[in-house]
Amino acid sequence: MNMSMKDWTISLLFTSVLTTIIANFFQNDISILESVPGVLILSSIAFIGIFIAKLVPLKIPAVVYVALTGLLLASPISPISDPIIYYTSLISFTAPITVVGTLAGIGLDFKAFMSQSWKMVIIAVFVFTGTFLLQAVFAQVFLTVTNAF
Repeated sequence: MNMSMKDWTISLLFTSVLTTIIANFFQNDISILESVPGVLILSSIAFIGIFIAKLVPLKIPAVVYVALTGLLLASPISPISDPIIYYTSLISFTAPITVVGTLAGIGLDFKAFMSQSWKMVIIAVFVFTGTFLLQAVFAQVFLTVTNAF
């Protein structure tokens, strides 16, 4: 089965949103329904920033546009800053970082990833799981050491 980049993007979005919501539930003990608006806002900001990066002909990384979009939407001059700040404040900082750290491991080169055999999927699952668990251990250690827990 060959997946198009559109299918991969939708799959990635679904997976990252779901993972962030679950991680936020376990980290902050915030219900899944309370997490959904904040995660959808963060995902929307990311996609708006990436879309802007595709439109602007400058060689600036997409993360710059994502950060600027988030800053503008949450700034005091924005008419929608209050709900954005409220809903995103319910999301733990480490919940989406886990997804980002895991995805950084494959470099988001899905075409190269799909050209590998099916065994690569099994390896990827182990890598994702190991990355998640290692990040969780580091987070727990640092939170304990800094008395932030």
